[in-house]
Amino acid sequence: MADMSTLLDAYFTRIGLTMPVESTLDALRDIVAGHNRSIPFENLDPVTGIPVVDLSAEALADKLLGRRRGGYCYEQNGLLGYVLDDLGFGVQRLVGRVIWMHDDDTLPAQTHQVLSVTLPDGDGPYLVDVGFGGQTLSSPIRLAPGQVQQTRHEPYRLLDHPEGFELQARVGGVWESLYLLDPIPRPRIDLEVGSWYVSTYPESVFVRGLTAALVTDDARWNLRGRRLAVHRAGGSEKTRLGSAADVLEVLEGRFGINLADLGDRAELEARVGRVLDS
Repeated sequence: MADMSTLLDAYFTRIGLTMPVESTLDALRDIVAGHNRSIPFENLDPVTGIPVVDLSAEALADKLLGRRRGGYCYEQNGLLGYVLDDLGFGVQRLVGRVIWMHDDDTLPAQTHQVLSVTLPDGDGPYLVDVGFGGQTLSSPIRLAPGQVQQTRHEPYRLLDHPEGFELQARVGGVWESLYLLDPIPRPRIDLEVGSWYVSTYPESVFVRGLTAALVTDDARWNLRGRRLAVHRAGGSEKTRLGSAADVLEVLEGRFGINLADLGDRAELEARVGRVLDS
């Protein structure tokens, strides 16, 4: 296990909060908000042929904190899970099937990781998910079906489903289904198998296309290939970036991703150029 005091110091510096932090619901909300605005969702490792397999505290802290990269659900929620564990929250790792923008009737695999979090006084559990990209939860919500729950951005709700729960968000006035959530906790080995699969399978969306996202206090910034979208309460702005070089500039400047960590700039630009329109 990593030196957790060092990891916590690095984590709270990264998300702009000051230690010590009490294990309260308000603190959990602040941690989620700070994580949202500071650690970008991105899949540059799978795009450049680097498998994401090691989900240990050491590996995740090294990448997301030490090397100032981002990551996807297994990494984002993985790191946050270690942090919340050490702060005294009760944490269970759950998985789900992503059905958002799933265009056919085939059953998607359980390749999304989230957290079920209970406060030390027993309050909860809460669904915490900082790793769903552009539509990720911006606040914890109660892990209970039937009620509309407001986050820092859109309202969300959980519905009963044969697999457990179905998470929906109200986007543009319409309830959109995001994923089916299995309430059975999973060990790290199951999560590492899922992460290996989505980061290496040739048809995986994380291998075939580039995506990045960041949730600020007033906007959701989403990049898919060369398409950059900014969603605010008053409307959306969309921009088509002209080249791979333009995309890399946005990844560095807007999303704050340390691209030097990925080696030769020309090679990275060429690799990104091959997935701009995927």
